[in-house]
Amino acid sequence: MDSLDAMAAIDSFAGADGTRLAHRATGSGAPLLCVPGGPADSAYLGDLGGLTAHRTLVIPDLRGTGRSATPRDPATYRCDRLVDDVEALRVHLGLERIDLLGHSAGANIATQYAARHPHRVARLALVTPGTRAVGIDITAADRMALARLRAREPWFPEAFAALEAINAGTGADWEAVAPFRYGRWDEAARRHHAAGRPGTPEALARFGTEGAFTPAATRAALAALDGVPVLLLAGELDPNSPPGAVAEFAGLFPDAAFTVLPGAGHYPWLDDPELFTAAMTAFLGAGAAPAQS
Repeated sequence: MDSLDAMAAIDSFAGADGTRLAHRATGSGAPLLCVPGGPADSAYLGDLGGLTAHRTLVIPDLRGTGRSATPRDPATYRCDRLVDDVEALRVHLGLERIDLLGHSAGANIATQYAARHPHRVARLALVTPGTRAVGIDITAADRMALARLRAREPWFPEAFAALEAINAGTGADWEAVAPFRYGRWDEAARRHHAAGRPGTPEALARFGTEGAFTPAATRAALAALDGVPVLLLAGELDPNSPPGAVAEFAGLFPDAAFTVLPGAGHYPWLDDPELFTAAMTAFLGAGAAPAQS
């Protein structure tokens, strides 16, 4: 058991198909349901830069990751099917409406949840979000332009060569490009990267299979998402979720706030915890009332 688990309440609930899924709750204040990316063990979210001082973070392990069980039907790993698990968790928590945060690939799940269950969402925060759910393409040129901003870093030559090979389809050295995902490739970033635990190979492979995303329908639903405050947060140096793509994503909502955190990568709560927490608390305010459904 790690130190984070020692401070968290671990619980389980039945997913949409009965699969036993784990979630942890840590912190104080109104609940904030946080959907991790990956699919990966949710431990990488940590305490979201100290956001636990302001909110109770309710963080599920997606099926096939962390403490959650492997489903009998591999088709349920698909992104749109994972939306059903978020709804099952809301029901398990007894909340009428939820404040919802999605990070990276988890933002695709959170976005589709908001599109499908708009009356269950009080606030929606998308942090360095994936954009596949809304059909925004991120080109290799977009990623390379951001990568070049790191040209003075000592690790740049090897990492950039690996990124070029990946984009050209001639290489797959994802370890070498890891520094690009952090605002600072320091010891803390190295530890965070080394501790990451991806989901099962099948969970990763099935997440985006055919039918996982219906961008036109999702965009139409988001355009009608009136009365739900939305925040999209990008990292200035993040090639995974470039600020330009995140800004385009923000434009799909009737009234969304868009923030770029200077010097941050894909995990902005690690790069600048104070600035990240300030941006999140300013948006979240006192939080949704924990009304029982």
